[in-house]
Amino acid sequence: RREHPIGPMTTYRVGGAASLYVRPHDLPELEAVAAVLAGSGVPVVVVGRGSNLLVADRGFEGVAVQLGDGFEEVLVDGAVDDAVNVVAGGGASLPVVARLTVRSGLSGFEWAVGVPGSIGGAVRMNAGGHGSDMAAVLDWVDVVDLADGPTRRLRVEELDLAYRHSSLSRMQVVTAAGLRLELGDAEAGEALLAEIIRWRRENQPGGSNAGSVFTNPPGDSAGRLIDLAGAKGLRIGTAEVSSKHANFIQADVGGSADDVRLLMQEVRRRVAEAHGVVLESETVLFGFDTPDP
Repeated sequence: RREHPIGPMTTYRVGGAASLYVRPHDLPELEAVAAVLAGSGVPVVVVGRGSNLLVADRGFEGVAVQLGDGFEEVLVDGAVDDAVNVVAGGGASLPVVARLTVRSGLSGFEWAVGVPGSIGGAVRMNAGGHGSDMAAVLDWVDVVDLADGPTRRLRVEELDLAYRHSSLSRMQVVTAAGLRLELGDAEAGEALLAEIIRWRRENQPGGSNAGSVFTNPPGDSAGRLIDLAGAKGLRIGTAEVSSKHANFIQADVGGSADDVRLLMQEVRRRVAEAHGVVLESETVLFGFDTPDP
């Protein structure tokens, strides 16, 4: 589809359109897309479930790729060496995988129940929370490289996973991931899911946001630094720093992605001025003059 709005597909629900939008429903279709894009130099954004992504109001001059329904399957594959293998499609919802594995009597993925992203996006940024992350449970990933076409299987050791980081490029699409989870108690797992959801509701805002805006600097909290810099509740146009958690920015309904970016810039400026710390963006920007706030 040409000039397809992708801003509304993000969790900020603001921003413009991509020049071209494609939604391959299975691996052969994705590989066909990769064959067309390989070597073309055309800019590409992989949308996933739209979290941690901000698209400029003017849109994105390139191709937006979003995995279709065929990449959402989750399979509990059997026990090996006191662990249970789970294969999850790159487009599978993190909360869905968390609930399914708990119902299957497995433990280790409960932390993901409140993360509004996909398996592929979680691998790319080594998503985490509540004392765990993807690195703790990941065994392997299947990747299609839109820059050169072939599908490869990478072991977790090849991904250089660190805090909110992997070595995957923006052109590499995670089509499936192998997880290694432990046998657990379904009732205890359900209780933990409920506790995590309760904690998030009490401590994090709802509405249109993309989760944490900035990564935590070593040994500190971005939210704490933003709060101490006097930026909690700060508003620019249609975007506001949450009064509930300072490392969240909320966009008004019908708001502007450019306002969100301006607010990110102002927050970062204030923190640098107050604390001498330059915050790193966890949100990925597309369609702006520079990819950094």
